Amino acid sequence: MKNFLTTLLFILIVCLSPYSYAKGGWEFFSYDEYCFIQSAPIKTEIPEGKSRGDNGIIVYKMHKSSDIIVQISPGFDYKSADSVEVKIDNGEYEFYTDTDVAWSRDDKKTIFAMKKGLELISIGISSKGTKVVDTFSLKGFTSAISKLTNDC
Repeated sequence: MKNFLTTLLFILIVCLSPYSYAKGGWEFFSYDEYCFIQSAPIKTEIPEGKSRGDNGIIVYKMHKSSDIIVQISPGFDYKSADSVEVKIDNGEYEFYTDTDVAWSRDDKKTIFAMKKGLELISIGISSKGTKVVDTFSLKGFTSAISKLTNDC
């Protein structure tokens, strides 16, 4: 019985924590000055023998700001400012790169599409010329972005 209560208490603490929350592959984090949601790719196409660093998609906002920003961190430096292509379902969305991050040119439009979409595909070319394709699930994104908007 003691183990059951300990397990139940642990689950309640994790699930009700105001600082971390996960829904459908999207995690929510809150810090003193900002909050963000993030997700890792569910599928990656990278040539055999190639590697890269930590990667994922992050959507964040500063406390007391209404601006929500979408960025992709591919785990490598991009080849050039236009060496990324982002698709949400059947639509293409403009992103630009700055070294090792891709930023949405129109965050509101991108977020709207992410709420409606099923998957986001990021196709990037590394500074070494390696093509990497990441597929992200958008399942749970609407719930996660609502938490970001309401709790940050």
